[in-house]
Amino acid sequence: MSLFLDRLNVRLEGLQTDWRTLFMASQVKRHAPDGEERRPVVIFNASTRLNSLSQNAAFAMLTGWGIRLQGWPVVHFTCMAGMCRCVLGTDQDDFSKPPPCRACMRQTRINTWAESFQPFHYHENEELKAALQGLDLPTLSNFNIPFKEGSLPLGQLVLPSLHWRLRRTDLPDDESIRFLFNQYLLSAWNVAREFANLLERVEPAVVLVFNGQFFPEAVVRWLCRQRGIPSVTHEVAMQPLSGFFTTGEATAYPVDLPDDFTLSDEQDARLDAYLEQRMQGNFSMAGIRFWPQMRGLDPAFLQKAAGFKQMVAVFSNVIFDTSQPHSNVVFSDMFAWLDQVLELVRSHPETLFVLRAHPDEKRVGKRSQQNVATWLIAQQPHALDNLVFVDAQESISSYELIHRSKFLMIYNSTIGMEAAIMGKMVLAAGRSRFTPHHLVTFPDNPSAHRQSAESFLQVESITVPAEFRVNARRFLYYLLYCASLPFNAFLQAARVPGVVRLKRFGWQALRDSLVMKTITAGLLEDNPFLFAAEDEQA
Repeated sequence: MSLFLDRLNVRLEGLQTDWRTLFMASQVKRHAPDGEERRPVVIFNASTRLNSLSQNAAFAMLTGWGIRLQGWPVVHFTCMAGMCRCVLGTDQDDFSKPPPCRACMRQTRINTWAESFQPFHYHENEELKAALQGLDLPTLSNFNIPFKEGSLPLGQLVLPSLHWRLRRTDLPDDESIRFLFNQYLLSAWNVAREFANLLERVEPAVVLVFNGQFFPEAVVRWLCRQRGIPSVTHEVAMQPLSGFFTTGEATAYPVDLPDDFTLSDEQDARLDAYLEQRMQGNFSMAGIRFWPQMRGLDPAFLQKAAGFKQMVAVFSNVIFDTSQPHSNVVFSDMFAWLDQVLELVRSHPETLFVLRAHPDEKRVGKRSQQNVATWLIAQQPHALDNLVFVDAQESISSYELIHRSKFLMIYNSTIGMEAAIMGKMVLAAGRSRFTPHHLVTFPDNPSAHRQSAESFLQVESITVPAEFRVNARRFLYYLLYCASLPFNAFLQAARVPGVVRLKRFGWQALRDSLVMKTITAGLLEDNPFLFAAEDEQA
């Protein structure tokens, strides 16, 4: 009975959001100024969701409404079974299954109700299909095809999607993966063809796309760059129900921190309150709360740690995460870094290394096919008494690990910022949003990384530059309260993780919203997607 009621409530929430969406879309259509003399904004987000409203799908929908209420026309480029395989619609266990287009198209129609939209359908390129047959994985990865705008690098545009969908960094060159790669390439070509046709009919002022890493949106961005059309990408930001918008790569989260930005007493207090909640596990990312409960270090662990001279906490990331292509500049990938970490473990028996896997590795529906636990088993480190592995589902406090560690080793994990705020030296191996801001040690090659680690291990005590902690606080505050645009006036979390509900609000609230005005100015006046300090909202 309880399961039935849960499902019923989920269904009712979805229907309520659908109704509110249709009503608000009608209100926007009725009250939006006539902007036909202006060049339109094109919005494309085929990779945000299937049959429900995700955060990023909601960001795009609300942005479209907000722009129209500011007097700008909007055209939605919408997928209507326009790909033979798409990223979210790929069945993880059976690549031959077609995507669930019917349910997805229903949601698309709701999200773009009463809007101007340009649908696209799938047209198979028989010549391309024949050319792809029999090609091995390396050749597919570098496959280019002539296009009006130049040589379209289909292979490189598709590859990140393949890594993400397969949840792995190493791709076996087998028939099933080549089949999926071929399907993605054919679909990417169709997106390119259809979007190029749209550009022949519409001269957009700017194009807004989700993420920019998944192949449908990556292809659209490539065409925009070739034609000199401005494009903006968006992703979820660190605050709940907040978005990050940028003219750069949203998955790299580029933030320009002003040199003269300092925190007031009030801002310091706000950041401290946020950190206090986070260190209790009271936070979520992209609508997912990873730590429903967080426990301290148990007595057995503390007794073991007491037998070593020092302790180093090592935090990995998710190998398929869309941040990884930006991060892999020192090491080829995270596992290459972990290989070096294991060498350090073997050569420093006096040090206890605690390797923590990222909680997203074993999230239901997104489990990594290549994960740290599997890598560790393959290394057979059974004789290494100075290595403790904390698996993805273990909810011990990372902050207690940091507190007891001599220094921290990370790939590109956000916890590096928090460790810097706690006064710890952080040795980063992957490029991240915060590595340019002088708050961690980030060597530029594997040899230098090894030398830095050896130095920190051998020195009696580590002197952390005072500016590291100051810069970490400045950057985290700026990221949370200036670069994260809050949509919580219009959205609330649904019962299903990652899904959102539309709140009840009037069209005037959307028209007058600081968020909508900020996004509109960013898209159409090339202003930064930031709140001015005096306009920040708690």
